[in-house]
Amino acid sequence: MKQDQLEHFRTALVSLRVEIEQLISENRAASDAVTLDQSKVGRLSRMDAMQAQQMAQETLRRRQIELQKIDSALRRIESGDYGYCLKCGDEISAARLGFDPASTRCMPCMED
Repeated sequence: MKQDQLEHFRTALVSLRVEIEQLISENRAASDAVTLDQSKVGRLSRMDAMQAQQMAQETLRRRQIELQKIDSALRRIESGDYGYCLKCGDEISAARLGFDPASTRCMPCMED
């Protein structure tokens, strides 16, 4: 992969990382604000609050996984392994990396 392409994907990954970190920060603040004290709210409101809290926790978990994928892609750029399928070793298309710069597999391996 050419150096200018690598820089483009590195910039995209870093930008995506900053965006996800901001979303995580907002998500944590929202999930901390849930009141579960049944004496203060009704039973249905409490159930709604619990459901909202669990959805916020799942969203946080998914965003943390996405951060791990981004960090892994940045490490692959540094090591010179970026852009190659981790399963078969073939080059991942630039179009696929443009769609998801943290991709680890080529399209044929994704379909398996």
